[in-house]
Amino acid sequence: MLIFGLVLAAAAAAFHVFIFALESLRWTEPETRKIFGVASEADAETTKPLAFNQGFYNLFLALATLLGIALLLSGLTTVGLTLVFAGTGMMLAAALVLVLSNPKMAKSAALQGGLPLLAIIITAVAVAVS
Repeated sequence: MLIFGLVLAAAAAAFHVFIFALESLRWTEPETRKIFGVASEADAETTKPLAFNQGFYNLFLALATLLGIALLLSGLTTVGLTLVFAGTGMMLAAALVLVLSNPKMAKSAALQGGLPLLAIIITAVAVAVS
């Protein structure tokens, strides 16, 4: 069961790496603007520094989670679990902030927070029963 939780955490991390690429590397491209509802190229250029920073936030959450998985699998259980729960917990918290600040973003929040939520639940249950 723990492995399943870690797979979900890794999938959540992969999704956040994808978000990083969209926000920090592809922000002004038409496909990315459509995904995020940015009306024009001018608006994308104006918000590019903010998106760039936000993308790295997502990357760092992913890296913390992936480092936690690696450490856990290498036998460093406490620090590994701490990083997995911190990374996925912050992913979930960010999704909650998104939906609470703008209920119209519920679908995006579900995409952003669904995998982290499942990872937290499955991993916590696995730790509790072991």
